Amino acid sequence: MAKSDKNKGCCNVEAVVSFDSRGQLVLPKDLRAKYDLKEGDKFAIVSCNNDDGSLCCLSLIKTDALQGMIKNFLGPTFKDILSS
Repeated sequence: MAKSDKNKGCCNVEAVVSFDSRGQLVLPKDLRAKYDLKEGDKFAIVSCNNDDGSLCCLSLIKTDALQGMIKNFLGPTFKDILSS
């Protein structure tokens, strides 16, 4: 596999972290540097649950990316509704 193809997949295990006594997680420094994450960057936390309601996974999505996704998804829908 070519190096450029290595990171094209949707999901990669980037790090393993744990909660501290205050319930906080720390993203490793090398990961923050790799993705140019800065203090104050905002993320939405999206959860996926198993059929029994237990937690399967949590995902972090940068809020500016989420805003764009929502605009692209809902924009055409609202445009159609408003033009009706």
